Amino acid sequence: MIDGVVFDKDGTLFDFRKSWGAWTERLLLQIAVDDAHADMLATAIGYDRFARDFQPDSPVIAATATDIATVLLPLLPGQSLTGLEDLLNAQAQDAVMAPAVPLRAVLEGLRDRGLKLGLATNDTERPARAHLTAHGVLDLFDFIAGHDSGHGAKPGPGMCLAFARQTGVDPARAIMVGDSVHDLVAGRAAGMRCVGVLTGIADTAELAPYADVVLPDIASLGIWIDSQKAAQ
Repeated sequence: MIDGVVFDKDGTLFDFRKSWGAWTERLLLQIAVDDAHADMLATAIGYDRFARDFQPDSPVIAATATDIATVLLPLLPGQSLTGLEDLLNAQAQDAVMAPAVPLRAVLEGLRDRGLKLGLATNDTERPARAHLTAHGVLDLFDFIAGHDSGHGAKPGPGMCLAFARQTGVDPARAIMVGDSVHDLVAGRAAGMRCVGVLTGIADTAELAPYADVVLPDIASLGIWIDSQKAAQ
């Protein structure tokens, strides 16, 4: 039986390329001294400005604001790590997110199945709450954590285990859903089943070794959960 679902945010609830490509371009233009400098910064974080796409190892995909700032800092003389982190977090809160699916309908369908819902993101908690609020789904979540919420960052299992403690759901009866290996490793380390989705940058070949199943997006999740119950 499955009693709870923990979601990643970026690339899972929200389409990664559509949501973060434009945001990254705006950020680069804000912090760069000229276009050539913006190109240099883009290369450092694995972002293709022409295609508005990300390399699979880009820290923007699954790392924290601290990780991204650490990569950019050597190319930004005069900036402090704390100041750069603060800028990234402020900009992230205002980022326009593109839902990967009709979020309210999909999440309500899972709630109607009696499932507890959680969010575990390597974004900070404040922007995560802002993004959920902007799309009218904050009230559907029983647990929300970012890397700054006191449970650590993925691929560590801390946020997943905190979801289990707060909701009373046995990790063995929970699912971690994400678009990156970081998400799936975190879920597995917490003792959860893992579902990969293809609304991020990673493809099936990358996610499959870490997942019980890889789905096109979270709209397919309810049907998959029903199939697992039927098989028992």
